[in-house]
Amino acid sequence: MGNKFYAFFAVFLILSASIKSQVTQTEFVHVDGINFIQNGEIFEYVGTNFWYGAYLGRPGEAGNRERLRLELDFLKDHGIKNLRILGASEEAVFKNSLSPTFISKDGAYNEELLIGMDYLLDEMGKREMHAVIFLNNYWEWSGGMSTYNGWFGDDPVIDPADGDWDAFMKFSAKFYQNEEAQNAFRKYVETLVTRTNSISGQPYFDDPTIMSWQLANEPRPGNGEMLTEAVQAYYYWIDSTAGFIKALDQNHLVSSGNEGEMGSLNLNEIFVKAHQTENIDYLTFHMWAKNWGWIDPNDMQGTFINAQEKARNYINKHVDVANEMNKPIVMEEFGFPRDAEEYAPNSPTTFRDQYYQMVYDLVERNEALAGTNFWSWGGFGEAQNEDYCWLEGDPFTGDPPQEPQGLNSVFATDESTLEIIKNHAKAIGALE
Repeated sequence: MGNKFYAFFAVFLILSASIKSQVTQTEFVHVDGINFIQNGEIFEYVGTNFWYGAYLGRPGEAGNRERLRLELDFLKDHGIKNLRILGASEEAVFKNSLSPTFISKDGAYNEELLIGMDYLLDEMGKREMHAVIFLNNYWEWSGGMSTYNGWFGDDPVIDPADGDWDAFMKFSAKFYQNEEAQNAFRKYVETLVTRTNSISGQPYFDDPTIMSWQLANEPRPGNGEMLTEAVQAYYYWIDSTAGFIKALDQNHLVSSGNEGEMGSLNLNEIFVKAHQTENIDYLTFHMWAKNWGWIDPNDMQGTFINAQEKARNYINKHVDVANEMNKPIVMEEFGFPRDAEEYAPNSPTTFRDQYYQMVYDLVERNEALAGTNFWSWGGFGEAQNEDYCWLEGDPFTGDPPQEPQGLNSVFATDESTLEIIKNHAKAIGALE
C-alpha cells in the first residue's frame, strides 16, 4: 500500500476528528518563534527520559502500575513534568535489545503495551504532565530502523554488539530509502497517532497530554564519509515523515529527535538543513560527555573542566542555531556517570551534580532553550544482577538494555541531584 493512500486517509481522519474535538486549542503546546506557548503563556519545562513508561503501564503482572503512579507523583513533586517516552519497539535479533516489543516480526501489534501507553497517558494527564513520544530508533536497543531493514531487505543484519559500529550505523541509515520498511513503519505510526485511549476514551490526536510526536530516537544520516544520496534521503525522510504525521494530527507538535551537530556527521549545515522544513516545529539536541570522550571516568577530577568547556560550547552553538532559525530548542538528552563510573544507587554523584548545575545555569540564561530532559529516570528501579546487565523481566532503571543498569540513571534516592533539579524547576517557574 503506497504512501499516497496514507496521506489521503490521514486527511479524512483530520476532517472527522475536528468535528468531534472537545479540547480547546489553547490547551495544546504550540510554538511562537523561539518559545513554546500553552494557554496563552510561555511554556518552559524540566523533563526526563522515562522511555519505559508504557511498559510499567501494562495490565496485570507484566506491568507495574503501582510503581508507575509512584514514579509520576515523585517526578511531579520535583517539578519534572515532561516525559520522553518510547512509543515503538520492534522484535529484534540483537544481543542487547528490548523484549517484549510493540511490534512483532509478523507485523502484529502488542495490545498490552498499547494499553500500557493508554494508562500512562491517562495518569500523566491527571497530573498535568506532557509526553514526547518517539516512534523509531536509529540504535538497536529497541529494534528500530535496522530491524525494519532486516525484515524488509536482502542484506544481513549487523549487530553492533559484535563490535562494528560503523557498519551498523550505515546499515541502519538504509532505512530512509527502504520503501517497504517505510510503508510498515507508517502503518504503525498511523495506528498509534489515531488510536483512541481505551481508558479515557479520548483519541490520541485530541489529547493535550501529548506535546510532541517524535520521528525517532537520534536519527542520523549515516556515519563516516558524507554521501550525497544518503544525506538527501535523510532530509526527505524527516520532511515527509513529519508531514505524514501532521496530516494525521494537526493538534500536536512534531520533532525529529536528532542529537544536533554530533548526530549530523559533525556538520552544522546538515543539522540546519534537516530542520528547515515547516513540518518540524522545534529543534532537539543531545549531549553525551562520556560517550563523546569529553570526560575520562577513570580521571574525572583531571578531565572535568574539559567536559564543562565542551558542554558549554555545544549548548551555545545550538542555541545560536535556534535563534537564527527562530525555533525553540530542547536539550532532550544529557547524562553523566556517577563518580568513577560506578552503578550502585548509593555511590556518590559529585561530578554529576556539578555537571547538572552547570547545564541548568546555562538553560536559565538562554531564552531559546525551552526545555531539558535529563537521561534518565531510574526512580525506584533496581538492578538485579551483579554485573548490572538487564535481562528480560528485570525492573527498568532508565538505562537501556545494552548499557549497565545505573550508568546514567537518576534514582529516587539521589537527593543531591534531585535538589538541583527541583531548584531549577523553581527558577524557571515550573514548580512553586
